[in-house]
Amino acid sequence: QVHLTESGGGSVQAGGSLRLSCTASGDPYGTNCMGWFRQAPGKDREGLAVIYSGTDHTYYADFVKGRFTISPANDRNTVSLVMNSLEPEDTGMYYCAANYRCAESYKLRVADFSYWGQGTQVTVSS
Repeated sequence: QVHLTESGGGSVQAGGSLRLSCTASGDPYGTNCMGWFRQAPGKDREGLAVIYSGTDHTYYADFVKGRFTISPANDRNTVSLVMNSLEPEDTGMYYCAANYRCAESYKLRVADFSYWGQGTQVTVSS
C-alpha cells in the first residue's frame, strides 16, 4: 500500500508559476512510476507527466511540454511538478499518482495508476 500527499497548490495570476510536491510513504515498490494528473470542473481527469524511478525517464502530455517539469527529490520519496507560464485553463484539482507496474504509464492514463493522493487545488486567474 502507498500513501500519497500533495502540497503546493494555490492561486496565481496568468503567466505565473507554482511548484507542487508529492510525498509518498508505504511500499517503496509501489512508486516505481509516479505521475501528475489534473481535473477541471466538469471534465475528465487528464494526465500531465510521469517519471520512472531509477531511470528518471519522463513523459509529458503535449499540452504541458515546455511549461511543466516533473522531477524526483533526492530522497526518492518526493516528486515535484514545477509549472511555469500558467494559464487560466490550467485551473483544476491536481493529483499525484503512483503505480508498481509502469510498462504503459507513459500513456498517462488514469487506469494505469493504483495509488492516488487527495489532490491540491490550483487556480489561475486572468
